[in-house]
This record gives sequence, structure tokens and C-alpha cells, in this order.
Amino acid sequence: MRHSAGRTGPAAEVEDVAAKLERARVVDTALRLLDETGLEGLTLRRIATELDVKAPALYWHFANKQALLDEMATEMLRRMAAAEPPGPDADWRDWLLLTCRTLRRALLGHRDGAKVFSGTRLTDTGHAGRFEEQLRAFVRGGFTVDDAVEAYFTAYSFTVGFVIEEQAVHPLPGERAPGYDLEERARAMGAEHPLAAASGTGLFEDFERRFERGLAVVVAGIEAVLLP
Repeated sequence: MRHSAGRTGPAAEVEDVAAKLERARVVDTALRLLDETGLEGLTLRRIATELDVKAPALYWHFANKQALLDEMATEMLRRMAAAEPPGPDADWRDWLLLTCRTLRRALLGHRDGAKVFSGTRLTDTGHAGRFEEQLRAFVRGGFTVDDAVEAYFTAYSFTVGFVIEEQAVHPLPGERAPGYDLEERARAMGAEHPLAAASGTGLFEDFERRFERGLAVVVAGIEAVLLP
């Protein structure tokens, strides 16, 4: 609530600053700082310092950090939705592949992007139109609405989970986290565990190829299990 015309003092100053501080600017700053600090280091106080305002000014827009994360995830989805959709005759596979590939690229665009996105609540319904088109493609392909939603959620969950693991190794493209030396890992496994020792490449390398193969498995499984 805005202060009355006659109100003065520190509280009124905070409200004045908060009212002038654009919500979108806070979110843009938070996404930029996320790349520097990661999710654990991202705090409202740190964002306020970057914006040169006092932390209470941010509470005008966001009640807590989770509310900010919800808006950050929604903004990531808005940017993702800017990608060209499949053509009007595209089938459910085209939609699912495009959605998962675009989602992965969006999440990889920010440090801990998948962790930010996972478990958040969207703050508007701007995604509904595109989601409606995708569900229609599933229904045209023979799915019930319930099975279409299950198919979508299965592929979505695979994508987010995959990127969480990918970003544990590569927090940002071109950056590799410590602790993933494959030769050192193989030595630690020892000769008595040869298959486990040889598994490092399949777990911590070549994420692009592995994502596409995993996505192919998901699509084939959806077709085998959920289509009548």
C-alpha cells in the first residue's frame, strides 16, 4: 500500500524507492547475479546492493526469496516461449522434442538454472496458449488429455533432472566443476570394479549426445505405454 501524501520519514522513503523500482529490473538483476553467485549465494540483500537500494524496497515486489525465484522461473519461461513453435500440422513428437530442447537451452543459460526452475510456481498464465497447442497436438495423435499431460510431465521431468545433473558438472557452458576427474575416479574404483570404473564417461561426459539419446528413449516410452 502506498503511503499517504502527508507521510514522511524512513518508511515513506523506502516506499517511494520501492514504487519506482521496476519489478522486471529486479528480476533481470537477479538472473544476472545468479550467474555470478549461484542459487545459494543469491540473496535479496545482495540484489538490493546491486540495485543500490535498501533490502526492504524489494519486499514491495517480492515477499521472500521464493517469490522472487517464482518470478525468475516465469521470466525464463517467457524467454523460452519466444522460440518459433512447430508448424500447424506438427505432431506431438515435434512439440515434445522442441519443448524439451528449448527448455534445456534456457536452463543452461544460467548457473543453477534448472534448480531455480524446479519446484517453482509460475506467476502468470502467459504460457497457457502454447501449452494448449501442445496438448491439442497430443490429442490429435490419439492421446487422452490425462495421458497427454502425463507424457508432457514425464519429458519435462527428464529434462529438468538431466540439466540439474549436467550443471553439477558444468555450472555454465565451458566451465567444469572440481571433483570430476575421470582418471582419478577410475583409480578410486579400483580393478575389482572394472565396469563402475569405466562408467565415468557415460555419466559425466558428452551431455549433448546423452540428452538426445535419453529424449529418444522418453519419446519411445511414451508412445509404447501411453498411446492406445
